[in-house]
Amino acid sequence: MPTTESWLLIDPASHFSLANIPFGIISTPTDSTPRPAVAIGNYALDLHLFAREGGFALLSPFESHAQSVFNARTLNAFAALGRSVHKEVRKYLQEIFCRETPYPSVLKTNEELKKKALIPLKDVQNHLPLEIGDYTDFFAGKNHAYNIGVLFRGKNNALQPNYVHLPVAYHGRASSVVVSGTALRRPSGQILFDTKTNPAAPKFSPCMKLDIELELGMFICKGNDLGSPIDVNSAEQNIFGYVLMNDWSARDIQMFEYIPLGPFNAKNFGTTISPWVVLADTLAPFATHGIKNDTTLQKYLQEERTDSALDINLQVDITTSKGYTTTITRTNAKNLVWSWPQMIAHHSISGCSLRTGDLFGSGTISGTEPKSQGSLLEQIQGGTVPMKLEGDEERKFLEDGDTITIKGWSGEEGSLVGFGECSGTILPAVRFD
Repeated sequence: MPTTESWLLIDPASHFSLANIPFGIISTPTDSTPRPAVAIGNYALDLHLFAREGGFALLSPFESHAQSVFNARTLNAFAALGRSVHKEVRKYLQEIFCRETPYPSVLKTNEELKKKALIPLKDVQNHLPLEIGDYTDFFAGKNHAYNIGVLFRGKNNALQPNYVHLPVAYHGRASSVVVSGTALRRPSGQILFDTKTNPAAPKFSPCMKLDIELELGMFICKGNDLGSPIDVNSAEQNIFGYVLMNDWSARDIQMFEYIPLGPFNAKNFGTTISPWVVLADTLAPFATHGIKNDTTLQKYLQEERTDSALDINLQVDITTSKGYTTTITRTNAKNLVWSWPQMIAHHSISGCSLRTGDLFGSGTISGTEPKSQGSLLEQIQGGTVPMKLEGDEERKFLEDGDTITIKGWSGEEGSLVGFGECSGTILPAVRFD
């Protein structure tokens, strides 16, 4: 049966087509309790209520799990059931919404349940989809790594020697990962303003070089035991799904603090993710080749497949406090040199145990064409060329009141697979005087 035709009216331009069925956590004005849902067209299907009313009675043996996992405040319990269960539940929900559904009485003709369980998206409040135990940010966007390296070290030393041998990463701060729509305050910290005549005298100041980092995020569904690495060629089974990510970056704070241990306060003040998790199986048809790595890799990083990247269109918009919106970046998620299975394999090769709900960031995704860069620092060439915006405005770095919105989608109109928006607004720094 066609998976793109539904009895529910869905705009062909909707990123939440029947081909998608992303999972998230919602609440409503009439019920403030966070609970699982899926997005479909302009609606959210309340999975807690759907399960309670017997919506999964025809899906055995999952029916025995349905009420408990969809009675939770996060998707962790559902994610922990594994890829085969995620695939089965998504397929069932697609069949429920299909125009020629084999189960019309479950929802299509059940007017009472439709009225209660199908909620307009404009009426829902989104929450973080999973409880995040740990967050690791990788640096897999080779174009970005090269561009930044050129700015600071020159073309001959743009990439560090380790870059093509292993997926470089750092451990981030899970407590400050926030859902789209959450405003963030400009961070303050120690900054070197005079790097030439007084290079060791920082001043405490609000960040003056606040930047974005366009990334893709990935959630782990099943982890591994301590001391038991995950094989690169089975690591796909450890992936729950994907979200859009903006790993905001305080460039000037980072420049003084990062030696010798890497980013700290420059990154831990906020990371924004989109609210709906697009399942790994949903994006499987969009597998493609990433950036080729000609280096001979260690055996634990050698993948049998070569199409582990994802063909996802990415777009970044900036809306200023004056109300003007400018698209500043268009690129694609395939611009990564390391795959998600390689990131998982490398993360666990030491014996590190991953857990359900752990979040991975891809690192900044940049293309090679003009306006395909995933950070402002690249677009302004280190601060020498300001960006021209609508309304006769310009930017080098973000100003208070600026809103960044990331969108991402795969597929064609009528069967688009998207994430919803990943959006955040910058508020003024906290005053310390």
